[in-house]
Amino acid sequence: MAPRRWLVALVFLVSSSVSNASSLPDFTAIVEASAPAVVKILVEYKSGQSAPDSESFDPDALPDYLKRFFDPRSMPNNPRPRSSMGSGFVLTQDGYIVTNNHVVEGADSVIVRFSDRQEYDAVIVGLDELSDLALLKIEAKGLPTLPLAKPDELKVGEWVLAIGSPFGLDFSVTAGIVSAMGRSLPTETNDNYVPFIQTDVAINPGNSGGPLFNLVGEVVGVNSQIYTRSGGSIGLSFAIPISVVRDVVDQLRDGGQVKRGWLGVSIQNVDKNLAEGFGLDRPKGALVVDVVDDSPAAAAGLQSGDVILTFDGEEIETSAQLPHVVGLVKPGSRVKVGLMRDGSQQTLTVEVGALPDRSKPLVASGPSNVGNSLGLVVKNADQQMLDALGLSAAVVVDQVVPESAAAAQGILPGDAITMIGSTPIRSTADFDKAVSQLRPGQSIPLRLNRRGSPMFRGLRVPNE
Repeated sequence: MAPRRWLVALVFLVSSSVSNASSLPDFTAIVEASAPAVVKILVEYKSGQSAPDSESFDPDALPDYLKRFFDPRSMPNNPRPRSSMGSGFVLTQDGYIVTNNHVVEGADSVIVRFSDRQEYDAVIVGLDELSDLALLKIEAKGLPTLPLAKPDELKVGEWVLAIGSPFGLDFSVTAGIVSAMGRSLPTETNDNYVPFIQTDVAINPGNSGGPLFNLVGEVVGVNSQIYTRSGGSIGLSFAIPISVVRDVVDQLRDGGQVKRGWLGVSIQNVDKNLAEGFGLDRPKGALVVDVVDDSPAAAAGLQSGDVILTFDGEEIETSAQLPHVVGLVKPGSRVKVGLMRDGSQQTLTVEVGALPDRSKPLVASGPSNVGNSLGLVVKNADQQMLDALGLSAAVVVDQVVPESAAAAQGILPGDAITMIGSTPIRSTADFDKAVSQLRPGQSIPLRLNRRGSPMFRGLRVPNE
Protein backbone atom coordinates (compact mmCIF):
# COMPACT_ATOMS: atom_id res chain seq x y z
CA MET A 1 0.00 0.00 0.00
CA ALA A 2 2.84 2.38 0.77
CA PRO A 3 4.25 2.40 -2.82
CA ARG A 4 0.73 2.96 -4.17
CA ARG A 5 0.24 5.94 -1.86
CA TRP A 6 3.52 7.46 -3.00
CA LEU A 7 2.47 7.00 -6.64
CA VAL A 8 -0.89 8.69 -6.02
CA ALA A 9 0.84 11.55 -4.22
CA LEU A 10 3.34 11.95 -7.09
CA VAL A 11 0.58 12.03 -9.70
CA PHE A 12 -1.30 14.63 -7.63
CA LEU A 13 1.78 16.85 -7.31
CA VAL A 14 2.56 16.65 -11.03
CA SER A 15 -1.02 17.41 -12.04
CA SER A 16 -1.17 20.30 -9.52
CA SER A 17 2.06 21.77 -10.89
CA VAL A 18 0.76 21.55 -14.47
CA SER A 19 -2.53 23.17 -13.39
CA ASN A 20 -0.77 25.98 -11.51
CA ALA A 21 1.61 26.60 -14.40
CA SER A 22 -1.26 26.82 -16.86
CA SER A 23 -3.02 29.39 -14.62
CA LEU A 24 -0.03 31.75 -14.52
CA PRO A 25 -0.18 34.72 -16.92
CA ASP A 26 1.58 34.53 -20.29
CA PHE A 27 3.21 37.88 -21.06
CA THR A 28 4.53 37.04 -24.53
CA ALA A 29 1.63 38.65 -26.44
CA ILE A 30 1.92 41.89 -24.41
CA VAL A 31 5.66 42.08 -24.99
CA GLU A 32 5.39 41.43 -28.72
CA ALA A 33 2.66 44.04 -29.15
CA SER A 34 4.13 46.70 -26.84
CA ALA A 35 7.91 46.53 -27.22
CA PRO A 36 8.03 48.54 -30.50
CA ALA A 37 6.54 51.57 -28.68
CA VAL A 38 8.94 51.42 -25.70
CA VAL A 39 12.08 53.52 -26.10
CA LYS A 40 15.46 54.02 -24.50
CA ILE A 41 16.41 57.58 -23.55
CA LEU A 42 20.07 58.63 -23.91
CA VAL A 43 21.04 62.00 -22.46
CA GLU A 44 24.14 64.16 -22.81
CA TYR A 45 25.15 67.17 -20.72
CA LYS A 46 27.37 70.05 -21.73
CA SER A 47 29.74 69.40 -18.85
CA GLY A 48 29.87 65.70 -19.59
CA GLN A 49 28.48 65.06 -16.13
CA SER A 50 25.14 63.66 -15.05
CA ALA A 51 22.31 65.72 -13.71
CA PRO A 52 21.99 65.48 -9.92
CA ASP A 53 19.27 62.82 -10.03
CA SER A 54 20.20 61.07 -13.27
CA GLU A 55 20.19 57.33 -13.86
CA SER A 56 23.99 57.17 -14.08
CA PHE A 57 26.18 54.30 -12.95
CA ASP A 58 29.74 53.08 -13.33
CA PRO A 59 30.03 50.33 -16.00
CA ASP A 60 33.54 49.53 -14.80
CA ALA A 61 32.00 48.17 -11.60
CA LEU A 62 30.11 45.51 -13.57
CA PRO A 63 31.34 41.98 -14.23
CA ASP A 64 33.16 41.58 -17.56
CA TYR A 65 30.45 39.38 -19.04
CA LEU A 66 27.91 42.24 -18.63
CA LYS A 67 30.01 45.09 -20.01
CA ARG A 68 29.52 43.92 -23.59
CA PHE A 69 25.80 44.71 -23.35
CA PHE A 70 26.32 48.43 -22.90
CA ASP A 71 26.23 51.14 -25.51
CA PRO A 72 29.86 52.30 -26.01
CA ARG A 73 28.63 55.88 -26.20
CA SER A 74 27.46 55.65 -22.59
CA MET A 75 30.87 54.46 -21.40
CA PRO A 76 33.50 56.76 -19.84
CA ASN A 77 36.30 58.44 -21.86
CA ASN A 78 34.18 58.65 -25.02
CA PRO A 79 34.31 61.84 -27.11
CA ARG A 80 30.51 62.14 -26.73
CA PRO A 81 29.81 60.96 -23.17
CA ARG A 82 26.20 60.00 -22.48
CA SER A 83 26.03 60.39 -18.75
CA SER A 84 22.39 59.55 -18.19
CA MET A 85 19.88 57.04 -19.49
CA GLY A 86 16.33 55.96 -18.89
CA SER A 87 13.23 54.61 -20.58
CA GLY A 88 10.05 55.98 -22.08
CA PHE A 89 7.19 55.17 -24.40
CA VAL A 90 5.41 56.60 -27.46
CA LEU A 91 2.14 58.33 -26.68
CA THR A 92 1.08 59.51 -30.15
CA GLN A 93 1.86 58.49 -33.73
CA ASP A 94 3.31 61.93 -34.47
CA GLY A 95 6.12 61.56 -31.92
CA TYR A 96 5.09 62.60 -28.40
CA ILE A 97 7.00 60.50 -25.85
CA VAL A 98 6.62 60.20 -22.07
CA THR A 99 9.51 59.71 -19.63
CA ASN A 100 10.59 60.89 -16.16
CA ASN A 101 11.60 64.45 -15.38
CA HIS A 102 14.72 63.29 -13.54
CA VAL A 103 15.91 61.38 -16.62
CA VAL A 104 16.12 64.45 -18.91
CA GLU A 105 16.17 67.49 -16.60
CA GLY A 106 19.08 69.78 -17.47
CA ALA A 107 19.97 67.81 -20.59
CA ASP A 108 21.96 69.38 -23.42
CA SER A 109 20.70 66.79 -25.89
CA VAL A 110 18.28 63.86 -25.77
CA ILE A 111 18.32 60.83 -28.06
CA VAL A 112 15.37 58.44 -28.33
CA ARG A 113 16.22 54.90 -29.46
CA PHE A 114 13.65 52.32 -30.56
CA SER A 115 13.89 48.55 -30.30
CA ASP A 116 14.84 48.36 -34.00
CA ARG A 117 17.92 50.52 -33.14
CA GLN A 118 16.58 53.58 -34.98
CA GLU A 119 17.40 56.85 -33.20
CA TYR A 120 15.84 60.32 -33.19
CA ASP A 121 16.84 63.65 -31.68
CA ALA A 122 14.20 64.71 -29.16
CA VAL A 123 12.97 68.12 -28.01
CA ILE A 124 11.81 68.56 -24.42
CA VAL A 125 8.24 69.91 -24.66
CA GLY A 126 7.77 70.28 -20.92
CA LEU A 127 8.98 69.14 -17.52
CA ASP A 128 7.04 68.69 -14.29
CA GLU A 129 9.21 68.16 -11.23
CA LEU A 130 6.31 67.58 -8.82
CA SER A 131 5.07 64.51 -10.69
CA ASP A 132 8.51 63.56 -12.07
CA LEU A 133 7.13 63.46 -15.62
CA ALA A 134 8.52 64.86 -18.86
CA LEU A 135 7.08 65.10 -22.37
CA LEU A 136 9.40 64.78 -25.38
CA LYS A 137 8.78 65.26 -29.12
CA ILE A 138 10.54 63.66 -32.06
CA GLU A 139 9.99 64.34 -35.77
CA ALA A 140 8.35 61.15 -36.99
CA LYS A 141 5.04 59.89 -38.34
CA GLY A 142 3.11 56.64 -38.02
CA LEU A 143 4.87 55.50 -34.85
CA PRO A 144 3.58 52.57 -32.79
CA THR A 145 1.78 53.75 -29.63
CA LEU A 146 0.64 52.30 -26.31
CA PRO A 147 -2.95 52.39 -25.06
CA LEU A 148 -3.58 54.02 -21.69
CA ALA A 149 -5.73 52.25 -19.09
CA LYS A 150 -8.79 53.88 -17.57
CA PRO A 151 -8.04 55.62 -14.25
CA ASP A 152 -8.83 53.93 -10.94
CA GLU A 153 -9.33 50.42 -12.35
CA LEU A 154 -6.05 48.93 -11.10
CA LYS A 155 -6.36 46.74 -8.00
CA VAL A 156 -3.91 45.49 -5.39
CA GLY A 157 -2.83 41.95 -6.27
CA GLU A 158 -3.07 42.38 -10.06
CA TRP A 159 -0.24 41.18 -12.26
CA VAL A 160 1.75 43.99 -13.88
CA LEU A 161 4.63 44.06 -16.36
CA ALA A 162 7.45 46.53 -16.99
CA ILE A 163 9.57 47.03 -20.10
CA GLY A 164 12.66 49.22 -19.93
CA SER A 165 16.44 49.39 -20.05
CA PRO A 166 17.74 48.65 -16.53
CA PHE A 167 21.49 49.32 -16.25
CA GLY A 168 21.40 49.96 -20.01
CA LEU A 169 20.33 46.39 -20.81
CA ASP A 170 17.99 47.33 -23.65
CA PHE A 171 14.29 46.47 -23.53
CA SER A 172 14.30 44.08 -20.59
CA VAL A 173 11.01 42.65 -19.31
CA THR A 174 10.12 42.14 -15.63
CA ALA A 175 6.84 41.20 -13.97
CA GLY A 176 5.20 41.11 -10.55
CA ILE A 177 2.08 42.24 -8.74
CA VAL A 178 0.65 45.48 -7.41
CA SER A 179 1.61 45.60 -3.73
CA ALA A 180 -0.25 48.76 -2.68
CA MET A 181 -2.00 51.81 -4.08
CA GLY A 182 -1.87 55.48 -3.17
CA ARG A 183 1.58 55.45 -1.56
CA SER A 184 2.78 58.90 -0.50
CA LEU A 185 6.47 59.59 -1.04
CA PRO A 186 7.12 63.25 -0.21
CA THR A 187 10.08 64.85 -1.96
CA GLU A 188 12.98 66.61 -0.26
CA THR A 189 10.93 69.82 -0.45
CA ASN A 190 7.96 67.98 1.14
CA ASP A 191 5.89 68.05 -2.05
CA ASN A 192 3.37 65.23 -2.17
CA TYR A 193 1.19 65.27 -5.28
CA VAL A 194 1.52 61.69 -6.58
CA PRO A 195 -0.40 58.68 -5.15
CA PHE A 196 2.22 56.14 -6.24
CA ILE A 197 1.53 52.55 -7.28
CA GLN A 198 3.77 50.21 -5.27
CA THR A 199 4.78 46.94 -6.96
CA ASP A 200 7.30 44.15 -6.53
CA VAL A 201 8.29 44.35 -10.21
CA ALA A 202 12.09 44.45 -10.50
CA ILE A 203 12.88 48.08 -11.36
CA ASN A 204 16.48 49.31 -11.53
CA PRO A 205 18.34 52.43 -12.71
CA GLY A 206 17.51 52.78 -16.40
CA ASN A 207 13.90 51.58 -15.99
CA SER A 208 12.78 55.07 -14.95
CA GLY A 209 10.24 56.57 -17.33
CA GLY A 210 9.23 53.22 -18.80
CA PRO A 211 5.66 51.89 -18.89
CA LEU A 212 3.95 49.63 -16.39
CA PHE A 213 1.33 47.40 -18.08
CA ASN A 214 -1.73 45.48 -16.96
CA LEU A 215 -2.59 42.05 -18.39
CA VAL A 216 -4.43 43.50 -21.39
CA GLY A 217 -1.41 45.52 -22.48
CA GLU A 218 -2.61 48.93 -21.28
CA VAL A 219 -0.27 51.37 -19.54
CA VAL A 220 -1.36 51.74 -15.91
CA GLY A 221 1.63 53.79 -14.75
CA VAL A 222 5.08 55.20 -15.42
CA ASN A 223 7.93 53.64 -13.43
CA SER A 224 9.59 56.35 -11.39
CA GLN A 225 11.68 55.17 -8.45
CA ILE A 226 12.77 52.32 -6.23
CA TYR A 227 13.44 51.90 -2.53
CA THR A 228 16.87 50.41 -2.10
CA ARG A 229 19.90 50.33 0.16
CA SER A 230 22.12 48.49 -2.30
CA GLY A 231 21.38 50.40 -5.51
CA GLY A 232 19.43 47.45 -6.94
CA SER A 233 15.83 46.30 -6.79
CA ILE A 234 14.65 44.70 -3.54
CA GLY A 235 10.99 44.34 -4.40
CA LEU A 236 9.85 47.90 -3.64
CA SER A 237 9.26 49.92 -6.79
CA PHE A 238 6.93 52.84 -7.42
CA ALA A 239 5.07 54.03 -10.50
CA ILE A 240 3.12 57.21 -11.27
CA PRO A 241 -0.55 56.25 -11.83
CA ILE A 242 -2.12 56.81 -15.22
CA SER A 243 -4.61 59.36 -13.83
CA VAL A 244 -1.70 61.68 -12.98
CA VAL A 245 0.09 60.90 -16.26
CA ARG A 246 -2.96 61.84 -18.36
CA ASP A 247 -3.47 65.15 -16.55
CA VAL A 248 0.19 66.19 -16.60
CA VAL A 249 0.84 65.15 -20.21
CA ASP A 250 -2.25 66.98 -21.49
CA GLN A 251 -1.16 70.18 -19.76
CA LEU A 252 2.45 69.91 -20.90
CA ARG A 253 1.33 69.34 -24.50
CA ASP A 254 -1.12 72.25 -24.41
CA GLY A 255 0.93 74.84 -22.56
CA GLY A 256 4.31 73.45 -21.57
CA GLN A 257 3.58 73.69 -17.84
CA VAL A 258 1.30 72.15 -15.23
CA LYS A 259 -1.22 74.00 -13.06
CA ARG A 260 -2.40 72.23 -9.93
CA GLY A 261 -5.20 72.89 -7.52
CA TRP A 262 -4.21 74.60 -4.28
CA LEU A 263 -6.11 74.89 -1.01
CA GLY A 264 -3.65 76.69 1.27
CA VAL A 265 -3.55 74.61 4.44
CA SER A 266 -0.97 72.78 6.52
CA ILE A 267 -2.27 69.39 7.62
CA GLN A 268 -1.43 66.35 9.69
CA ASN A 269 -2.88 62.91 10.44
CA VAL A 270 -5.46 62.26 13.15
CA ASP A 271 -4.45 59.75 15.81
CA LYS A 272 -6.73 57.97 18.31
CA ASN A 273 -6.57 60.68 20.97
CA LEU A 274 -7.17 63.47 18.46
CA ALA A 275 -10.08 61.56 16.92
CA GLU A 276 -11.77 61.32 20.29
CA GLY A 277 -11.04 64.95 21.05
CA PHE A 278 -12.55 66.12 17.77
CA GLY A 279 -15.62 63.90 18.08
CA LEU A 280 -14.72 61.37 15.39
CA ASP A 281 -15.68 57.71 15.65
CA ARG A 282 -12.17 56.65 14.54
CA PRO A 283 -8.91 58.21 13.30
CA LYS A 284 -9.55 59.58 9.80
CA GLY A 285 -9.33 62.73 7.73
CA ALA A 286 -6.80 65.53 7.36
CA LEU A 287 -6.46 67.79 10.40
CA VAL A 288 -5.97 71.44 9.48
CA VAL A 289 -3.05 72.77 11.48
CA ASP A 290 -2.65 76.07 9.69
CA VAL A 291 -4.47 78.19 7.09
CA VAL A 292 -2.50 80.45 4.74
CA ASP A 293 -3.63 84.09 4.65
CA ASP A 294 -5.46 85.11 1.45
CA SER A 295 -5.69 81.47 0.37
CA PRO A 296 -8.71 79.60 -1.05
CA ALA A 297 -9.06 77.85 2.31
CA ALA A 298 -9.15 81.16 4.19
CA ALA A 299 -11.70 82.61 1.75
CA ALA A 300 -13.94 79.54 2.23
CA GLY A 301 -13.80 79.84 6.04
CA LEU A 302 -11.62 76.82 6.83
CA GLN A 303 -10.07 77.05 10.29
CA SER A 304 -7.27 75.50 12.25
CA GLY A 305 -8.71 72.48 14.04
CA ASP A 306 -11.09 71.51 11.22
CA VAL A 307 -10.80 67.88 10.17
CA ILE A 308 -11.35 67.51 6.41
CA LEU A 309 -13.27 64.27 5.75
CA THR A 310 -14.24 64.67 2.09
CA PHE A 311 -13.02 66.84 -0.77
CA ASP A 312 -14.87 67.09 -4.09
CA GLY A 313 -16.70 63.87 -3.23
CA GLU A 314 -13.53 61.92 -2.39
CA GLU A 315 -13.21 60.34 1.06
CA ILE A 316 -10.09 61.55 2.87
CA GLU A 317 -8.79 58.80 5.15
CA THR A 318 -5.31 60.22 5.81
CA SER A 319 -3.71 63.64 5.46
CA ALA A 320 -1.47 62.32 2.66
CA GLN A 321 -4.51 61.79 0.44
CA LEU A 322 -5.60 65.43 0.44
CA PRO A 323 -2.77 66.87 -1.72
CA HIS A 324 -3.34 64.05 -4.26
CA VAL A 325 -7.02 64.98 -4.61
CA VAL A 326 -6.61 68.77 -4.50
CA GLY A 327 -3.76 68.74 -7.01
CA LEU A 328 -5.91 67.09 -9.69
CA VAL A 329 -8.71 69.67 -9.38
CA LYS A 330 -8.64 72.35 -12.07
CA PRO A 331 -7.88 75.79 -10.57
CA GLY A 332 -11.03 77.91 -10.45
CA SER A 333 -13.32 74.94 -9.79
CA ARG A 334 -15.82 75.23 -6.93
CA VAL A 335 -15.96 72.05 -4.84
CA LYS A 336 -17.57 70.85 -1.63
CA VAL A 337 -15.44 70.20 1.46
CA GLY A 338 -16.91 68.01 4.20
CA LEU A 339 -15.36 68.53 7.63
CA MET A 340 -15.75 68.05 11.37
CA ARG A 341 -15.73 71.24 13.44
CA ASP A 342 -16.45 71.47 17.17
CA GLY A 343 -17.91 67.98 17.17
CA SER A 344 -20.38 68.49 14.32
CA GLN A 345 -20.11 67.82 10.59
CA GLN A 346 -20.25 70.76 8.20
CA THR A 347 -19.92 71.35 4.47
CA LEU A 348 -18.14 74.34 2.95
CA THR A 349 -17.72 75.39 -0.68
CA VAL A 350 -14.21 76.36 -1.75
CA GLU A 351 -12.98 77.82 -5.02
CA VAL A 352 -9.75 75.95 -5.64
CA GLY A 353 -6.78 78.14 -6.46
CA ALA A 354 -3.64 77.50 -8.51
CA LEU A 355 -0.61 76.14 -6.67
CA PRO A 356 1.71 79.13 -6.19
CA ASP A 357 5.46 79.19 -6.35
CA ARG A 358 6.78 76.76 -3.75
CA SER A 359 9.00 79.44 -2.28
CA LYS A 360 5.88 81.19 -0.93
CA PRO A 361 6.04 80.75 2.84
CA LEU A 362 3.24 79.15 4.78
CA VAL A 363 1.85 81.04 7.74
CA ALA A 364 3.03 79.61 11.02
CA SER A 365 0.66 79.48 13.96
CA GLY A 366 1.30 79.68 17.65
CA PRO A 367 1.23 77.66 20.83
CA SER A 368 -1.37 76.92 23.52
CA ASN A 369 -1.38 75.71 27.13
CA VAL A 370 -2.77 72.66 28.82
CA GLY A 371 -2.24 73.14 32.54
CA ASN A 372 -1.06 71.13 35.52
CA SER A 373 -3.46 68.22 34.94
CA LEU A 374 -1.61 67.63 31.67
CA GLY A 375 1.83 67.99 33.22
CA LEU A 376 2.80 71.35 31.69
CA VAL A 377 4.24 74.50 33.21
CA VAL A 378 3.92 77.44 30.82
CA LYS A 379 4.77 81.11 30.55
CA ASN A 380 3.79 83.91 28.20
CA ALA A 381 5.84 84.12 24.99
CA ASP A 382 8.03 87.19 24.64
CA GLN A 383 7.83 89.40 21.54
CA GLN A 384 11.12 88.18 20.13
CA MET A 385 9.90 84.59 20.08
CA LEU A 386 6.51 85.57 18.65
CA ASP A 387 8.19 87.50 15.85
CA ALA A 388 10.51 84.57 15.10
CA LEU A 389 7.55 82.15 14.85
CA GLY A 390 5.23 84.58 13.10
CA LEU A 391 2.71 84.51 15.97
CA SER A 392 0.65 87.27 17.53
CA ALA A 393 0.31 85.53 20.90
CA ALA A 394 1.11 82.22 22.59
CA VAL A 395 2.30 80.55 25.75
CA VAL A 396 5.59 78.68 25.89
CA VAL A 397 6.17 75.34 27.58
CA ASP A 398 8.69 75.92 30.38
CA GLN A 399 8.61 72.43 31.94
CA VAL A 400 7.10 69.04 31.15
CA VAL A 401 6.35 66.77 34.10
CA PRO A 402 7.86 63.29 33.56
CA GLU A 403 5.34 60.49 32.87
CA SER A 404 2.56 63.05 32.40
CA ALA A 405 -0.01 63.22 29.58
CA ALA A 406 2.08 65.88 27.88
CA ALA A 407 5.28 63.85 28.18
CA ALA A 408 3.52 60.79 26.73
CA GLN A 409 2.67 62.79 23.59
CA GLY A 410 6.16 64.21 23.16
CA ILE A 411 5.51 67.81 24.21
CA LEU A 412 8.86 69.57 24.73
CA PRO A 413 10.07 72.65 26.59
CA GLY A 414 10.12 75.54 24.13
CA ASP A 415 7.00 74.42 22.28
CA ALA A 416 4.61 77.32 21.75
CA ILE A 417 0.96 76.49 22.50
CA THR A 418 -1.78 78.38 20.66
CA MET A 419 -4.96 76.37 21.12
CA ILE A 420 -6.63 73.82 23.41
CA GLY A 421 -9.56 72.20 21.67
CA SER A 422 -11.23 75.11 19.86
CA THR A 423 -10.12 77.69 22.46
CA PRO A 424 -7.33 80.09 21.41
CA ILE A 425 -4.56 80.41 23.98
CA ARG A 426 -3.04 83.89 24.04
CA SER A 427 -1.84 84.06 27.65
CA THR A 428 -1.29 81.99 30.77
CA ALA A 429 -4.72 83.20 31.94
CA ASP A 430 -6.32 81.66 28.85
CA PHE A 431 -4.34 78.51 29.54
CA ASP A 432 -5.44 78.26 33.17
CA LYS A 433 -9.09 78.81 32.24
CA ALA A 434 -9.03 76.21 29.45
CA VAL A 435 -7.35 73.62 31.66
CA SER A 436 -9.81 74.17 34.50
CA GLN A 437 -12.65 73.18 32.18
CA LEU A 438 -11.13 69.85 31.15
CA ARG A 439 -12.81 66.67 32.41
CA PRO A 440 -10.95 63.61 33.74
CA GLY A 441 -10.47 61.07 30.96
CA GLN A 442 -11.20 63.64 28.24
CA SER A 443 -9.13 63.63 25.04
CA ILE A 444 -8.25 67.13 23.94
CA PRO A 445 -6.39 68.37 20.83
CA LEU A 446 -3.55 70.73 21.65
CA ARG A 447 -2.17 72.95 18.89
CA LEU A 448 1.46 74.00 19.12
CA ASN A 449 4.31 75.43 17.11
CA ARG A 450 7.71 73.78 17.30
CA ARG A 451 10.59 75.74 15.75
CA GLY A 452 8.25 77.25 13.17
CA SER A 453 6.31 74.05 12.36
CA PRO A 454 2.66 74.00 13.49
CA MET A 455 1.17 70.69 14.63
CA PHE A 456 -1.50 69.10 16.80
CA ARG A 457 -1.08 66.62 19.64
CA GLY A 458 -3.92 64.68 21.23
CA LEU A 459 -3.66 64.64 25.05
CA ARG A 460 -5.83 62.61 27.41
CA VAL A 461 -6.59 64.20 30.79
CA PRO A 462 -5.67 61.75 33.57
CA ASN A 463 -8.53 60.18 35.52
CA GLU A 464 -8.67 61.39 39.10
